[in-house]
Amino acid sequence: MKLDSAGLQVLTHEECMRLLPARPIGRIVFTDRALPAVQPVNFCLDGQDIVIRAATGSKLAAATRCSVVAFEVDDFDADARSGWSVTVVGYARVADDPEEIARLERLPLTPWAPGRDHFIVVTTVEATGRRVQQPFAGAPSPVDKSPSAHQEVNRS
Repeated sequence: MKLDSAGLQVLTHEECMRLLPARPIGRIVFTDRALPAVQPVNFCLDGQDIVIRAATGSKLAAATRCSVVAFEVDDFDADARSGWSVTVVGYARVADDPEEIARLERLPLTPWAPGRDHFIVVTTVEATGRRVQQPFAGAPSPVDKSPSAHQEVNRS
């Protein structure tokens, strides 16, 4: 198991791609008027491509035409202080080929919001991820109310 400099487990590309569909919602990061924007979306994997639906004329549909985007999915258990996060970087495009659209419509991807009639496909270039499985030594528990866990320094 490979660890990063913070002691988190580094996930392989294969592990990242296996974890992505484990959660129904991800976050797509794109550029909107030269600023970063993040939008939660439901999605589906089509091989290693991430497929989402967007409304015609939406900021997301406009901003993701032939763009580099990031896509993030995570799952955490606050009580156990464990979880994982996967980030994909890739190229987004609007599906416009009728045969591809017909194929994408057969995917198990039902929009959660009305008016989502365009398919956006993110071609995965890089997938990275981290997992935290247990608290580091000496970390106060989230429910630890002892004075030593949340001690305020008195400098008077």
